[in-house]
Amino acid sequence: MDIDVRGPRFAAAVTTAVLAVALSLQNPWVLGWQTLVFALGAGAGVQRSPYGWAFRTAVRPRLGPPREFESPEPPRFAQAVGLVFAGFGLVGFTVGPQWLGLVATGAALAAALLNAAFGYCLGCEMFLLLKRATVRAE
Repeated sequence: MDIDVRGPRFAAAVTTAVLAVALSLQNPWVLGWQTLVFALGAGAGVQRSPYGWAFRTAVRPRLGPPREFESPEPPRFAQAVGLVFAGFGLVGFTVGPQWLGLVATGAALAAALLNAAFGYCLGCEMFLLLKRATVRAE
């Protein structure tokens, strides 16, 4: 079942804010929360993540009906990519090296900001490129 394209973009905006706080404070607890959100989005699907629930219950009812839909697989893959970067960031902030936490969290922040501000999902594009590559290889 396809999902409203506004949901992942809303989640990216919230993610941008959370990652900005985590990066500026170098706070592993805040980054740990976002890592959990990424894990839930990757495992259960973006519509079942905390930010997906917030969009569905608090934001979407206040918007008009969706005009665009997308497959949930690319955003779910993007959540898995975010999980990897947030995981490395968490390792960097908790056990070191500190630069790993800064770089990995900064990369995740940049990707979330691209999606929130411009609707360009790097993880989704990676998913599509990998899918094309595997189809051609068969």
